[in-house]
Amino acid sequence: MNRELISVLAECAAACNYCAVSCLKEDDVKMMERCIRLDLDCAAICKMAMDYVARDSTMKREVLDLCAKACRACGEECAKHKHDHCQMCAEACRRCEQACQQA
Repeated sequence: MNRELISVLAECAAACNYCAVSCLKEDDVKMMERCIRLDLDCAAICKMAMDYVARDSTMKREVLDLCAKACRACGEECAKHKHDHCQMCAEACRRCEQACQQA
């Protein structure tokens, strides 16, 4: 079991969930809609990837490729916003994207 990869996936999922909830508290929630949607998608895919990695699934490569794609999209969107939670999420997504690609 790749504990380091699972840890990075868990951190990214948590950062994305935190970002989504924090975006809902911003003054212009409508402007944050894409960010919130990508946060939720990325968190869900990271959690799914943790399961596939933990059980060393024969499908983990495909799932990790999808996870890297989700992390890239979420990280790029979050990086556009100046909020601390978005910047923190963007960084977690970059780390997770790299970890998924290197796994």
